[in-house]
Amino acid sequence: MANPLAGEVALRVDGERRVLKLTLGALAELEATLGDDTLVALVERFEGGAFSSRDVLALIVAGLRGGGWQGTAADLLQAEIEGGPLGAARAAAALLARAFTLAEGS
Repeated sequence: MANPLAGEVALRVDGERRVLKLTLGALAELEATLGDDTLVALVERFEGGAFSSRDVLALIVAGLRGGGWQGTAADLLQAEIEGGPLGAARAAAALLARAFTLAEGS
């Protein structure tokens, strides 16, 4: 079960339930993937609804890697993600929100 207070998001990939999390290492990999782009710009795109499929894929890969998955973006190109592109976008947005939100009482 995913723990939202720990920043976790659940997503089914090829029928298997996965827990995604943007750990510090996953965020570093995400920044490397984004290149000259920044995490702040990525958050702004999601807040404004101007994100791309590249943004969604990069976040899903980073979240999966933070959850212990050993795959790459290429492994997801043919994967069946529950909810399709919209489900992936929702999971990506939730990952960003949970990674940068303080739990109550923190």
